[in-house]
Amino acid sequence: MSSPESEPSMNWITFERQHVWHPYASMKSPIPVYPVKRAEGVYLEFEDGRRVIDGMSSWWSAIHGYNVPELNAAIQTQIKDMSHVMFGGLTHRPAARLAEKLLEITPANMNHVFFSDSGSVSVEVAMKMALQFWQATGKPEKSRLLTIRSGYHGDTFGAMSVCDPDSGMHHLFSSILAQQLFVDAPNATSDAEWHDSHIESFASTINTHHHQLAAVILEPIVQGAGGMRFYAPEFLRQMRKLCDQYDLLLIVDEIATGFGRTGAMFACEHAGIDPDIMCVGKALTGGYMSLAATLCSARVCDGIHRDGSGVLMHGPTFMANPLACAVALASLELLLASDWKQDVSTIEAQLNAELSACKGFDAVADVRIKGAIGVIEMHQRIDVEQVQKELIEQGVWLRPFGKLLYTMPPFIISETELRRITSAITQVCANA
Repeated sequence: MSSPESEPSMNWITFERQHVWHPYASMKSPIPVYPVKRAEGVYLEFEDGRRVIDGMSSWWSAIHGYNVPELNAAIQTQIKDMSHVMFGGLTHRPAARLAEKLLEITPANMNHVFFSDSGSVSVEVAMKMALQFWQATGKPEKSRLLTIRSGYHGDTFGAMSVCDPDSGMHHLFSSILAQQLFVDAPNATSDAEWHDSHIESFASTINTHHHQLAAVILEPIVQGAGGMRFYAPEFLRQMRKLCDQYDLLLIVDEIATGFGRTGAMFACEHAGIDPDIMCVGKALTGGYMSLAATLCSARVCDGIHRDGSGVLMHGPTFMANPLACAVALASLELLLASDWKQDVSTIEAQLNAELSACKGFDAVADVRIKGAIGVIEMHQRIDVEQVQKELIEQGVWLRPFGKLLYTMPPFIISETELRRITSAITQVCANA
């Protein structure tokens, strides 16, 4: 086989299409993928020269946009010293400094940090923490998790077991996954709509099964890939009370919602609650590298050590990768130095103003906005290939799924650039 260097410049696309799998995609009948040559600011430049505005922030992660000087510099500086070193038996300054920064900005009771290399793995670690906590404290029967439907927590096996078992992406594996407990997601989208009946199913299930429950896990306020649903902060407050009443740990999955996306630094702040365990990822590095973290309270850490062993049984090869930690720290410092709250509030106001017209289209079932998140739910399933083609023709990149057409733009997006996204969405809805 000839080397890639000897091939005509575009032949790599043909090779890639024949041999490389993409997320949630078929190898035999794949929909088109668009080759990206470079990225700058909020723009992706394709190999053929077309430029599109990325309204997805690369699946919620590139909050500062692309090719960010401060983040580039952080990586360039770090790589001169070391790109990677194992974390088993060794440590380094980037990991310590990042952990310190995370503990400064997360809920006050967060006290310990476990680094991993993806959001799914951070969920696995959180589940292990909860299970080891109860084993070490003499209650091994507390070995199941409770969550709400329409949730999504990742693609690894433990994480899949707490994703929606019926409407989620992992129903094919439901018979071989650990059997967790599910209750209906709350229907109230704000505290103004709240009624105590919205917590009855949850409370009843905890009352019946608390003796076998290790923890409750859920995405706070905004459910992501399970349906892009928003729910009332009061649900989280009531749930926290129930976890305390029945002695359950609370795990919040802030992988998608963390670092300002919902208008608060972390979505659980909307409810004013402190979790026992928290997962973060995605925007942690500003979209530069894969890195995640699982944080826990002193109570959880102390409980895991209570049986005398205290060894948390997990250790990824690239745990606390120095390059990733360095760029994550730079990303957090850049975020904290910016007027990110105002930026997100401005995006939210513009999304509300410019997507509201979609409510009048026959094809649209619902329009919902939260922070820098704009969601259009259609009555019928979206033809992703056709809709993406229409959007690209209008200079916009979005990634619909199911019945949902949504945008989560970088926080640096301008009013004009965001209007191109909302105009393209409105046009798609009008033509549907």
